[in-house]
Amino acid sequence: MGLNMKERKPLLREAAKRYQETGTKKEKSAILDELVGYTKMNRKYLVHVLANAGRTKAARKTAAEKRRKGGGRKPIYSGEFTVALRAIWAFFWYRCGKILAPFMREQMRFLEGPFRISPEVGKLLLSVSPATIDRVLRADKKRLALKGRSGTKPGNLLKNQIPVRVRYADSDKKPGFFENDTVHHCGTSDSGEFLLTLTSTDVYSGWTELRAVPNKAHKWTFEALADVRDSLPFPLLGIDSDNGAEFINNALLKWCQKEGIMFTRSRPYRKNDNCHVEQKNNSHVRNFVGYRRFSGAGELGALARVYRSLCPLLNYFIPTQKLLGKTRVGAKVKKVYDKNILTPCQRLMLSTDLSDEVKAELARRMGLHDPVRLQREVHDAVAALMSLNGKRNLEDAEALALSALQAG
Repeated sequence: MGLNMKERKPLLREAAKRYQETGTKKEKSAILDELVGYTKMNRKYLVHVLANAGRTKAARKTAAEKRRKGGGRKPIYSGEFTVALRAIWAFFWYRCGKILAPFMREQMRFLEGPFRISPEVGKLLLSVSPATIDRVLRADKKRLALKGRSGTKPGNLLKNQIPVRVRYADSDKKPGFFENDTVHHCGTSDSGEFLLTLTSTDVYSGWTELRAVPNKAHKWTFEALADVRDSLPFPLLGIDSDNGAEFINNALLKWCQKEGIMFTRSRPYRKNDNCHVEQKNNSHVRNFVGYRRFSGAGELGALARVYRSLCPLLNYFIPTQKLLGKTRVGAKVKKVYDKNILTPCQRLMLSTDLSDEVKAELARRMGLHDPVRLQREVHDAVAALMSLNGKRNLEDAEALALSALQAG
């Protein structure tokens, strides 16, 4: 039977002094053997007690303290790697790690030259995991969040002639069925005339087309949809929209009937019915041009220039994740994503519903582009748009001040 607590304390105090003063492992092991025999205490616990006796702070060092003194494992992803990763992340508009990692693995041949990536850094960029990317960039991701205004006005005419779609049947889960929505570039007020963006997203692949339109008149939305249909490398089979007047109108309904395009609409006030296009409004539009108010022919042309380079960049080169399902567990929602992180073009290439001729055309169009050049064109186009917008806002402010002076 071992010693009680009162008997242990003086024994441990005397043994701790000898243990801390001795410098050899053999002598320390002998002291431990002696104490284990007397006290019947755990050997590992005795090591801790003897090493820290009389100290106000434990002898064990944290990983950070070891690194500061040169100990511990040296960080792999630092230095030139961090500089290159941050440059690529910022240049390609702040993608998350799950998107950036497969993008860099697919497009490294385009990145090496413009970003001056050495062979050693290139190997690290090809091997880094999405979680590590997010961890390295965590300090750079604190950004202000803005919220826009909804400008959807109901179109009550023809509602009974356009069927409601709640979900896509198995027969419709193939390329060609597009969800459509408009993004209002009205700033903080939806009065007056301002530009809109038509967003059309293929439900199967995530292929997205963006078109700038001058105002809310359904004529422009109709012309933009027709242009989307003519520019697609695969057939347009169906369109689905919300209940806004820019979509629910006689001209669009007759055009769909004439062209053999299925036309459906979502339920009122149910954004999840159009969830595929709603998320693109943020990731493909707001993240690039923001929430400013745009108007006039000059800004319309500048916005269209942004989308001319942005659409092929997103459709051919930027991977996306597909949400497979959501389950609620108490107050939390668990989301399950497809493990295959592919670009919209890659998803179309894997489809069995598209002909070889369509896939050959997709490959041909992709070969015409370079992701670095496209992203640089997007940066230049966005800068030109913001410059025009800032100049117009200054002129409006000067005109307002002048009229106030004249009135006074």
